[in-house]
Amino acid sequence: MTKLAAQGLTLGYDDRVVVDRLDVEILEGKVTTVVGANACGKSTLLRGLARLLRPRSGVVLLDDRPLDDLSTLEVARVLGVLPQTPVAPDGITVGDLVGRGRHPHQGWFRRWTEEDEAAVADALDATGSQDLVGRPLRELSGGQRQRVWVAMALAQQTEVLLLDEPTTYLDLNHQVELLRLLRDLNARSGKTIVVVLHELNLAARFSDHMIAMSDGRIVAQGAPGDVVTAELVEEVFGLRSMVVPDPVAGTPLVVPL
Repeated sequence: MTKLAAQGLTLGYDDRVVVDRLDVEILEGKVTTVVGANACGKSTLLRGLARLLRPRSGVVLLDDRPLDDLSTLEVARVLGVLPQTPVAPDGITVGDLVGRGRHPHQGWFRRWTEEDEAAVADALDATGSQDLVGRPLRELSGGQRQRVWVAMALAQQTEVLLLDEPTTYLDLNHQVELLRLLRDLNARSGKTIVVVLHELNLAARFSDHMIAMSDGRIVAQGAPGDVVTAELVEEVFGLRSMVVPDPVAGTPLVVPL
């Protein structure tokens, strides 16, 4: 198991502080979702945890070691990241992109092994992207591209996986499929998964632990049944609602008033 935590973490852009002196500990082997209104700091927090944004103060710890003390290769072997707006080289095919997830596990000469082949095949199969392998990424729909990016992250086979709004561009059916995939992956492998999500009801259904943010601070965290209340929904989202049991999953279901 790999421990991921932050202490006194302050993050921002230019002269604007977005996350201020925040402490958080990610539960090992669980699915954690980070929820909140737009511009509340949830994506900024994930970027800080992923070392995509350097802290102004405080520290991110990976197995009790400061993340900044680790090499890029060391981090990449343990921490898989899917940012909100990933960028790929022009003209790259799906197969080549997903294969790049194997780079942290390859030696200096980038030898391709049977293990690499199996990891890529499993990732493509898990995301339903096998039939896209030879196609250029630029030719895919937004939903197809999103599934391929997730496949690349899965091919990396890290102990911790951080995903920033991975359901963007997906229709409702594919949103549910993707979150079910992550839930099943966690159940099979014990992988620690952290997902930034907008959709509160899906977050409640598919996570073990939820972190609700507002104005760069954590206002509630815990099991979905403890976090998702009518009072919290109004405080965080400015929405009056009823919270009732989901008739299928039994998790909290937010019904706007």
